[in-house]
Amino acid sequence: MSAMTNTAAPLAERNRELRNRTLVRGWLYLVLLVLFALVMVGGATRMTGSGLSITEWKPIHGVIPPLNQAEWQEEFEKYQQIPQYEQINKGMTVDEFKGIFWWEWAHRLLARGVGFLVAIPLAFFWISGRLERRLKPRLVGLLALGGFQGFIGWWMVASGLSERVSVSQYRLAIHLTFACIIVTAVAYIARGLATYSEAPADRRIQRFAGIMVLLVMFQIYLGALVAGLHAGLSYNTWPLMDGAIIPGDLLVMEPVWRNFFESPKTVQFVHRMFAYTVLVVAFWHAFTTMTQAPRTTHSRRAWVLALLIVAQAAIGVGTLLMQAHMHWALLHQGFALIVLIFATAHWRATKGAYPLENDVAVRS
Repeated sequence: MSAMTNTAAPLAERNRELRNRTLVRGWLYLVLLVLFALVMVGGATRMTGSGLSITEWKPIHGVIPPLNQAEWQEEFEKYQQIPQYEQINKGMTVDEFKGIFWWEWAHRLLARGVGFLVAIPLAFFWISGRLERRLKPRLVGLLALGGFQGFIGWWMVASGLSERVSVSQYRLAIHLTFACIIVTAVAYIARGLATYSEAPADRRIQRFAGIMVLLVMFQIYLGALVAGLHAGLSYNTWPLMDGAIIPGDLLVMEPVWRNFFESPKTVQFVHRMFAYTVLVVAFWHAFTTMTQAPRTTHSRRAWVLALLIVAQAAIGVGTLLMQAHMHWALLHQGFALIVLIFATAHWRATKGAYPLENDVAVRS
């Protein structure tokens, strides 16, 4: 009887931990879904030229939009003071202003909503004892990253309020990349709480899967530079660019490094070339994983990742040929996030789930 009791107690504790993991994982999946929506609304905000419509950063009071005509007029007058209105939208009516205002307001509201969606359940899970020790600093870190991303968002908007008619491509790229870091972190933690039937992969496969995440994220960063420079609106042919595989005049700016951040032609060319690189490396990863871990879920996931990258490349070509039409551009951005999330899930799967605390206690 004593032996049965000694076995039942750890088993019950283990089952409780698994149930808690399911709850926390479900919450993180919901956070991931809202983050996806936030990035997509952010993309639409940029493409509709709405990102500078709210000229002040009011983290608390900004939740409430203008409620009457006088408040709308006040908000519109603030917008009329910035270069974007003077040089691009001069003569815009208040009703037309509302059309761009709501995009930016929705983006900011979603961002605030994500903060609450993380903070409130985090406090509940923590107080109710449903969080493992290893998760607490990770989840607090996520909350801190989200707050810092809000500051980066305002820093980006501020770059377009005084001298420019749009935000700085440098800051836009940092803003989107930081969003991708948060998405990756949420997906990584959530998949660390899953149950896997396959044993962790060899260290070489794990490292290669992690490299794939970095490559996908860097390609998204390059895409943000393209978007910030509106580089997708020119050189809309493929596979040739300006009539050549390697077009001329790629390094006309001085110093040379500026071409890679400020020349629309060079930035688009680098984005194209790195896309080919990611595609080749993805198939290399799939082939080596199949060789080192044949007939495993790790191998199958690696091939799925490679095919997703093929699909994303095809969408990218379509976006280019369609001169970055809004629907194509949003599809390209959204699918990039899907590729990043899957790459992160694949990476986490090669490492397996976080060890159960109860299992550690039993072994010790």
